[in-house]
Amino acid sequence: MEFGQEFGKYKQVVCARATDKKIQDVAQDGGIVTALFSYALDEGIIEGAVVAGPSDEPWVPKPVVATTTDELIAAAGTKYTHSPNVWALKEAVRQAGIEKVGTVGTPCQIMGIRKMQVYPFSTRFVADKLKLLIGIFCMENFPMASIETFTAEKMGLDINDITKMDIGKGKFFAETADDNHGISLKETHGYEQAGCNVCPDYVAEFADVATGSVGSPDGWSTVFTRTDDGESIFNAAVSAGLIETKEFDDSVKPGLKIG
Repeated sequence: MEFGQEFGKYKQVVCARATDKKIQDVAQDGGIVTALFSYALDEGIIEGAVVAGPSDEPWVPKPVVATTTDELIAAAGTKYTHSPNVWALKEAVRQAGIEKVGTVGTPCQIMGIRKMQVYPFSTRFVADKLKLLIGIFCMENFPMASIETFTAEKMGLDINDITKMDIGKGKFFAETADDNHGISLKETHGYEQAGCNVCPDYVAEFADVATGSVGSPDGWSTVFTRTDDGESIFNAAVSAGLIETKEFDDSVKPGLKIG
C-alpha cells in the first residue's frame, strides 16, 4: 500500500481511458466509471449500478439503477449539481431486488456510504450488498438554481442550449452546438453548496476506485485504486481490454503532484 501526502491511501495511480468508442463519444473524460461498471456487470461482480441519469429537466440528474451497458452509456457524463444516488441504494436493493450493487458518488457521498457500512442503522440488508464504490474528484457542487443563474447572467446562455459542462484549467466551461464558453472559477465562487467550502476530500479517499480529469491529458482520466477489490476489478478490466492505461506523469498536465 502506497500513501499520498494529500491523496489518501492508494495502491496505484495511472492515466486511463475506455477503449469502447461508444463510451468515448459520451464520456466526460476517459469514461472510466462507465467502462468499469460495464465490466463489473458483464462479469457478475455487480447486478446493477446506481448512477446519475437524465431526468425530464435539462441538467437535473436523477438516480437510476443501470443493469446494462446501454443504460450506463445513457447516464454518462458529469452533472455539476447534486444527484441523490445514496438515497437510491435502498430502492435498488429493496425494490429492484439487486443483491450486488455498485454506485458512483462525490467524495462526501462515498464517505457517507462508508459510515453506513460501519454502522448500518436503518440500512439493514443494504450495506453488505455494496460491491463497487467509484468516487469522482470534486472541488465544488452547485445547486441547480445556481447553475441556471450564472450560466444565464455571466455566460449569456440558455440552460436548454448547453450540451456539456466541464471544469478545468481554472474555468467553468459550457458547450453549446456552436461554441465552447468559459468563465473563471472565481466568478462561480459563492454559487456552490455551502458544504463544499469545508469539505476535506477532493479525490474520494474512501472509494474502491477514484477518478477524475485533473492530472491527465484531455480524453483521459486519472485513476487511483484504493482497495483490494478496487484494484482487482480495475486491473481485470484492463486485462480484458475494456480500459487502456499509461503511466501517470504529472508534468504532462499539472494539477496533481504525486510523490
